[in-house]
Amino acid sequence: MSGYEEIDLRKIKTYSISTRSSKVNTNDFAKPYQKGASLKQFVFDLPDILIGEDFKQLAEHIARAFQSNKQTIAMMGAHVIKCGLSPLIIQLMQCGVIKCLALNGAGIIHDTEIANWGTTSEDVAEALHDGSFGMVQETADFINSALESGQKLKLGLGEAIGKKISESASPHKKFSILAFGYEHKIPITVHVAIGTDILHQHPGTDGAVLGELSHRDFKIFCAQVARLTEGSIVLNFGSAVILPEVFLKALTVARNLGHNAHGFTTANFDMIRHYRPQVNIVQRPTQTGGKGYHFTGHHEIMIPLLAAAILEQI
Repeated sequence: MSGYEEIDLRKIKTYSISTRSSKVNTNDFAKPYQKGASLKQFVFDLPDILIGEDFKQLAEHIARAFQSNKQTIAMMGAHVIKCGLSPLIIQLMQCGVIKCLALNGAGIIHDTEIANWGTTSEDVAEALHDGSFGMVQETADFINSALESGQKLKLGLGEAIGKKISESASPHKKFSILAFGYEHKIPITVHVAIGTDILHQHPGTDGAVLGELSHRDFKIFCAQVARLTEGSIVLNFGSAVILPEVFLKALTVARNLGHNAHGFTTANFDMIRHYRPQVNIVQRPTQTGGKGYHFTGHHEIMIPLLAAAILEQI
């Protein structure tokens, strides 16, 4: 027999499960898949539990925002383009769901290469070995030419690249998000951190021009954020640092100038959870109303699923 004192469990107080509040109920379970069912039915049959419930709620929020013509802003890292998702982003812009799009600096590189040559994304590890990483001449020449023209016309960075692609003989321009935005007057802003993109390695790149156009895009983006109201939507696809930081500054500018940018819905989609999207997209902006969601998964699966869920409802 142990020499230590033992608690007497016979004195424990219990209660009936009928009086307990439970988080899981069979009414919320997933429905068995029926062969030949529609995508709309598939989404509807997801479990009303945890992220399954959140996903359906977000799709409904976005559909309602579309139906009431509320502002919907999407921000995305360049990996979304590299995953082959440009056609879906363009589709959501075309049907009026996405009304403003923000990119990081790498976004213009991959969009430009896709539009002009139908290929992008080099083998970084291999090219880094001999110092050839990011040294493709044509990409830098095209973008720098667009920036030079854009400075003369006082355009933002996104509009300048979109204009150049749209007016060029780029054989794959139908896949260009930037060209589509320019042609349909949908603001696409680009937010650059000097030193993060291969463009900055090239001798023809003018940091002053790059900074001028990107700063103009920040002001354009602030004007779009100022249009957020109750029921609006903000989505972040895969930007872990740059765009969550840009959004937070744009939001404080909008609120500082007296705009009622409160009560909107936010959602972050990424392959892992990061600190800045969690606090700058999901938590802080919705503290005064609205709701924030976080979804973890690969872009090439999650974004098509979200797009389909939205399109089925509008």
